[in-house]
Amino acid sequence: MFCVYILKSLKDNGFYFGHSADAQKRLKEHNALKVKSTKARVPFILHYSESFSTKSEAFQREMFFKSLEGRNFLKQGNII
Repeated sequence: MFCVYILKSLKDNGFYFGHSADAQKRLKEHNALKVKSTKARVPFILHYSESFSTKSEAFQREMFFKSLEGRNFLKQGNII
């Protein structure tokens, strides 16, 4: 199983989108400053996730969330 996840920064209230086989492990890596792109924004909490059977599906959903259409979908659904 793979998932797409949305993390929320408690520092700036911004969101980070990603995909992984283990969202909880990935969250720990972000908060342990092991991810260069997010280390200035820690701490994070897991805000939202969806599960998929393939890595490709999870990646496609992540790319959708990062698009304008995806952002609008997330806002209309009160997810972000």
